[in-house]
Amino acid sequence: MTGARHHLSGGLHVALPPADAFALFTPRGEVVWAPGWEPRFPVPTDDDAAPGIVFETEARGARTSWIVLHRDPGRSISYARVTPGSRAGTVRVELRPDGAGGSDVTVTYELTALSEPAEAELDRFAAGFADYLRSWETAIAALP
Repeated sequence: MTGARHHLSGGLHVALPPADAFALFTPRGEVVWAPGWEPRFPVPTDDDAAPGIVFETEARGARTSWIVLHRDPGRSISYARVTPGSRAGTVRVELRPDGAGGSDVTVTYELTALSEPAEAELDRFAAGFADYLRSWETAIAALP
């Protein structure tokens, strides 16, 4: 295995102020705009964005475990994530006022492939990262 590691960062715009937009990037908040996003919590929690909270998601037949690492409501939230045999790393979402009542959002992924077959998959994800974030922006903009 030669190893694949990617630092991916990009932006999107949300037409809500950071204090309101923040909720869209919490585990339960993503449910309203991300098709197929269904976080499962092994321990019941009222505060899904509290540091240390663990949840799992499943997509395309792969289960990913997540841990909330940090949150600063209205400003940022970060996660550790591991998809066994595929990839591991962190995700950070930072929000800033755009000066017109909305938010400029920066999303940063630091991901490492965990197997040789996962290297090509991670490379494809990296190549499509800008389109991936555009799909977030489009889905959020379509919210009622």
